[in-house]
Amino acid sequence: MAADPKRFLRYLKAERSAAMLYRALAGTVQGDRRDALLELAEIEEQHAAHWIDKLTENGVPVPPAPTQLDPSDAALVARARGAGFADVLRHLEAAEGADAGMYDEEPEAPTSMSDDERDHIEVFQQMRTSLQPDGSTAPVAPLPPRRAPSPGDGEPWHRGDRSGSTRAAVFGVSDGLVSNTALVMGFAGAAPDNRTIVFAGLAGLLAGAFSMAAGEYVSVASQRDLFRREIEMEASELREKPEEEQKELELIYRAKGLDRAQAAQVAERIMADPKTALDTLAREELGLDPDGLGNPVRVAISSFVAFAIGASVVVIPFLFLSGTPALVLAITMSMVALLVVGGVVGRLSGRGVVFSALRQLAWGVGAALVTFGVGRIIGISVG
Repeated sequence: MAADPKRFLRYLKAERSAAMLYRALAGTVQGDRRDALLELAEIEEQHAAHWIDKLTENGVPVPPAPTQLDPSDAALVARARGAGFADVLRHLEAAEGADAGMYDEEPEAPTSMSDDERDHIEVFQQMRTSLQPDGSTAPVAPLPPRRAPSPGDGEPWHRGDRSGSTRAAVFGVSDGLVSNTALVMGFAGAAPDNRTIVFAGLAGLLAGAFSMAAGEYVSVASQRDLFRREIEMEASELREKPEEEQKELELIYRAKGLDRAQAAQVAERIMADPKTALDTLAREELGLDPDGLGNPVRVAISSFVAFAIGASVVVIPFLFLSGTPALVLAITMSMVALLVVGGVVGRLSGRGVVFSALRQLAWGVGAALVTFGVGRIIGISVG
């Protein structure tokens, strides 16, 4: 970072422009969103005052405050007046996101200033998600005290999978079935010897299952470590800056539609219990569920077992039969299994049982035909 104090001029210009934009946009909306925009403008003006002080300390002349919006901001305000405030929220969110780290390496910027800039992104995100397609505001009730969910809670169509084991099992069966069917069909086309086919099938089963389990374990463990670090950082901010975190919660709930008094009341009640406050901030600010960060061991085991089950379908016929009967039975069992697995995936995803089943069958049969053809060509050429 250069020591030239004239860099403060750039910061001052950005903060003044943002404050003017938010005040102008506040004139396009009513109620809580107007209040939230005016409050954001006040924060930007406080930032501007900080840079004015720094410029004065370093003997750099402070330019006069602008009296009108720059052309791009003026166009944005005109768009908000014409198409509605909801139409510009994504632009505001993106603009704040681009500037979120502008003070991270600036030694003259207080830590709270960087936090404020990131909080603004969250405010605009909450404003956007609380708007209905017609531009109206979705009603939001004050949050009730949290309690630990019981196994039967929630609507039946919401299937919980906090550990990720269900997802790993479903994809494990699918991958094992498709990949090992293709592998065995390739060997069946090249060398119709049962011992070779069974050996190849078992080798593919074990190699794929271990690879799948290891990949799932590393993926979920790494993700959980990252999420835990985010939550630990939030806990540190909660201990060191409780007033700022409470203000942040208040802004979030105001952006969701609560009025100033309700948002302050809800934020104050949440902050009264540090555990509840951390849980709420993790969910509302970080978008994380502290109770559902995933279990890498369980996911790895589910993935291993599921892949092995899927991969074993095509091998079983060759353990008891040989030649054409074994091949026909293996093809039949694999096609039925592909339809069943595809249907289960469609049922869980809501995409449609028939569509998902046929899609799974098409991919599995396509892969098997390709490898069988390649195996037959290689077998003939080598033989």
